[in-house]
Amino acid sequence: MTTPSARRTAPRVVGLLVAAIALAAVLLLSIMIGSKSIPPGEVLRLLFSPEAGENSAIVNGMRLSRTLFGLAAGLALGMSGSLMQGLTRNPLADPGLLGVSAGAALGVVLSTMLFGVTSLYGYIWFAFAGALVATTVVYALGGLGRGGAHPAKLALAGAAVSALLQSAIGAMLLLDAATLDDYRFWVVGSLNITDRAPLFQALPFMLAGAVLAVTTAPALNNLSLGDDVARSLGQDVRAVRLRGILAVTLLAGGATAVCGPIAFVGLVVPHIARAITGPDHRWVLAYSALLAPVLLLAADVLGRVLAGRSEIHVGIVVAFLGAPFFIALVRRRGLPEL
Repeated sequence: MTTPSARRTAPRVVGLLVAAIALAAVLLLSIMIGSKSIPPGEVLRLLFSPEAGENSAIVNGMRLSRTLFGLAAGLALGMSGSLMQGLTRNPLADPGLLGVSAGAALGVVLSTMLFGVTSLYGYIWFAFAGALVATTVVYALGGLGRGGAHPAKLALAGAAVSALLQSAIGAMLLLDAATLDDYRFWVVGSLNITDRAPLFQALPFMLAGAVLAVTTAPALNNLSLGDDVARSLGQDVRAVRLRGILAVTLLAGGATAVCGPIAFVGLVVPHIARAITGPDHRWVLAYSALLAPVLLLAADVLGRVLAGRSEIHVGIVVAFLGAPFFIALVRRRGLPEL
């Protein structure tokens, strides 16, 4: 006899397989489609048998690199957005709410202004450090007073710190035009990175964040019932929230440091996942990890196709796609309960 739990699990597993197939398809499209037309058979041959020549350099250098960056950044942004909405019980929360994006941006600006760093390889650690410091400050401010780090206090602290950092960044950029030139290319968000070294630098942090996220997701189901109920069930609320915020920082901080701030992925994808799976954070996290790279890489491919021999940065395409989709989702279904 089939139990109710098994009846709920089977469609979710099938959906997860469909999402995995969609991800494999978009990975293939990302490698095959670009400003230069190369026959699909030739792309597959060069992918498995690299050789000297322009086409091999395009496939195994440019296209494969941006596909790997998109896969890693999408997975990290999707998981961090899912965690962020569960931790704050705020359906409009995304990684930027904890000051991750603003902290990383401040790190990039300071590295350029003070040390003359102009390459991604050079300022990735400054971006990472900025994200970590900003998130630590947000958590410390949100934990002040009675009740500790309550979701509403964390959200308010994050908004205040982000606004403060953005003001500081704006003031510094007004004083230094050269820094503004470097910063404006980073801040739009791009996967057009041929050097894979920055990805390998950030990957261990993102993997650690993914492990933390997976171990935190079951506890979020108790937190969604309210702090008092979670405590009555034996949950250490403060420890769960601290672990979750550390996971968000490692995931979103790594993705932002490498690719620049990319909005809407961490906000929109968890809503799509929740509409498919329901409120169980374990399933929402798994679906978000697969669907976010699909969205990010599809947007990147679209940016390459629309711009012909040039390209539109993926951060711009995602914003154009994500904003109306999110508005339509809210108008049609309402924001699902977390």
